[in-house]
Amino acid sequence: MFPSATLSPLEQFTILVVDDNPRNLGVVVDFLETKYETVLVAQDGESAIRRARYAKPHIILLDVLMPGIDGFETCQLLKQDKATQNIPIIFMTALNNPEDKVKGFQMGAVDYITKPIQQDELFARLKVHLQIQDLTKTLAAKNKLLTQYTEELEIQVNQRTVQLSESLEKLKAFQTQLVQQEKMSALGQLMTGLVHEINNPVNFIFGNLEHVESYTQDLLGLIELYKAVDLGPHEDIIKAREQEIDLDFVQEDLLSIVASMHTGSSRIRSIVSSLGKLSHIDEKLEQPINIHVGIDSTVLILKHRLRPTEKRPKIELVKKYGEIPRFRCHLGSLCQVFMNILDNAIDALEEHNQQKSYQEVQDLANQIVIITEQISEGWIKITIADNALGISPADREQIFEPFFTMKSIGRGTGLGLSISRQIIVEKHRGKLECVSTPGEGTEFHIYLPLHL
Repeated sequence: MFPSATLSPLEQFTILVVDDNPRNLGVVVDFLETKYETVLVAQDGESAIRRARYAKPHIILLDVLMPGIDGFETCQLLKQDKATQNIPIIFMTALNNPEDKVKGFQMGAVDYITKPIQQDELFARLKVHLQIQDLTKTLAAKNKLLTQYTEELEIQVNQRTVQLSESLEKLKAFQTQLVQQEKMSALGQLMTGLVHEINNPVNFIFGNLEHVESYTQDLLGLIELYKAVDLGPHEDIIKAREQEIDLDFVQEDLLSIVASMHTGSSRIRSIVSSLGKLSHIDEKLEQPINIHVGIDSTVLILKHRLRPTEKRPKIELVKKYGEIPRFRCHLGSLCQVFMNILDNAIDALEEHNQQKSYQEVQDLANQIVIITEQISEGWIKITIADNALGISPADREQIFEPFFTMKSIGRGTGLGLSISRQIIVEKHRGKLECVSTPGEGTEFHIYLPLHL
């Protein structure tokens, strides 16, 4: 073998020649060494297989008739070996039988060269198959690169799709929250107007009831005086009139009516006051307030849902208020949070009561507990707990997600708790947690800083 100083890319190949005839081998090798960079030789099938595994030639020229394993078997073994199966094999043979050629192709050969070897034909066939091999490798490399690009592009597309989906969901949630906030703002304005319109006549009635009660006491006292004195000739007429109007009953009932009117107007004033607190959804930070006032106002609005019905006894509401200092907050927004959580608790209890008799529900003792406590120098904790069915771990993970609801269609939008968390976390820099044991009940923990 002798190297060439200047070799074109197609000549920088390794050729393995396999032939048991030294004379034929020498002729072919001498010619190939003038054309290619490296030419290897083997005189039997076994050594050819070993050399092919070690050197990884670009192409193999393989004689068919050899001692030991012939060319067909050698070709078959090379094609079965992963290390050599992709090396093109050209048979060199004096056999002209078409069946032998077909057999060679079936073994995996790519071409045939008939002996005696013609150098120009040999070089032309080698050149074609080496070009094919080179193009095949280039195509394979490009296909591999294309596959990598495709996979990367698919990953990017999937990531982008996920990002777009998440952005779309966030946008939908944001739009819905904006609509909800607009509704709450409009509702707040409506409630403010109603509170103003109701408050004036109620205050008028409440204020005048004190005078009515005083006047009533004076008139009843005067009647008692009349009863104690001699009415002369008019006594029979007056006695008859007393019996006709049942004066004793009127005296007793009139005071009861005035007291009932006083109680009713006081309740109306309390409800109006509570509505006033709930109407300030977008208010600025208020002066330090008592958080219990906000909770009590919310409970008062929902009190009608706690009352007994034909299907169940009343829902017991237990308040365990701790010593909580006054602190600045958005009271109207917090009342909205209390409203959402308490309303959900009542819904959960009513769902738990379905398909149960009145006695079974009574035995369950439906209950909602509200606990307030100061857990550190700068934080308070509000717990709202019910003894309904509880929430599964899978649902609990999604409970604060926008549009997620466990209620039947038409009963919930899935935004109440999402907005509640936004109010607690973003507006008050606090924390809202849900703790639940299926079959035992659910607790919502609201953590609020005392210094906002």
